[in-house]
Amino acid sequence: MTRPARLSVGIISAGRVGSVLGAALTRAGHTVLATSGVSRDSLRRAEELLPEAALLGPDEVAARADLVLLAVPDDALAGLVRGLVATGSLRPGQIVVHTSGANGVSVLAPAAEVGALTLALHPAMTFTGRAEDLHRIAACCVGVTAASDEEAAWSVGEALVVEMGAEPVRVPEAARALYHAALTHGANHLATLVNECTDLLRGAGIAHADRIIAPLLSASLDNALRHGDRALTGPVSRGDSGTLRAHVSVLRRTAPEVVPSYLELARRTAHRAADVGLLRADAFTDVVSVLDEESKS
Repeated sequence: MTRPARLSVGIISAGRVGSVLGAALTRAGHTVLATSGVSRDSLRRAEELLPEAALLGPDEVAARADLVLLAVPDDALAGLVRGLVATGSLRPGQIVVHTSGANGVSVLAPAAEVGALTLALHPAMTFTGRAEDLHRIAACCVGVTAASDEEAAWSVGEALVVEMGAEPVRVPEAARALYHAALTHGANHLATLVNECTDLLRGAGIAHADRIIAPLLSASLDNALRHGDRALTGPVSRGDSGTLRAHVSVLRRTAPEVVPSYLELARRTAHRAADVGLLRADAFTDVVSVLDEESKS
């Protein structure tokens, strides 16, 4: 893949994602000239990860850069782009990139209209905003989105991702919302599920909850990625309706807030187990009947 020219980079802003990607671009040989940041944490990250970058306002950051990296919350992105165009901070020939998973390149249309090359680069990983994230990038994929007829933009995006040490994956504009929903459903809801599990164990007076479930959850994730739904285990996939009733009963007494999610996940598990032949038809009927009955209680 053609190595892009060395670029002067501006980061808006020095949050967890922006500061780490800026450091990765620096490691690749680009120069982060400026970044913006207001909060104490942003200023600390800029000092630690982007020590050579000047701290400026967003319009000045954009005006100085060949590559403008917009690492702001999803809902702030459209307004920021319009503001940068209105202040004349963007110009023809610049590369304007955002890191929002929920958006494709259409949100950058005002920048494209003034002649900028526009890209969406979304790293499929969680960020701490610390130096160790630079090592984690090497194991992650980055969703790359460009306009369908802009092959040059696709190539630039893929080259930047490779330079940062990650693996580029093309995500068409039309698939962007579903792509992000899938990642969010997995990563965010997994964290909620894991934390609820440890809370339940601690509530039962069991010490070292994290150490108890870590091997179990690690094996479950590995098996699911390797074998799909055929990796399902537990009372639902076995058709153990009595165990399900016992689980719901104890949860109602000790952690009633968990019951709705337990029932819904059990229902989805039953359908998936039945679809791949793990759960017999008669057992499936019994399981769903119990779950429906408990949902109405």
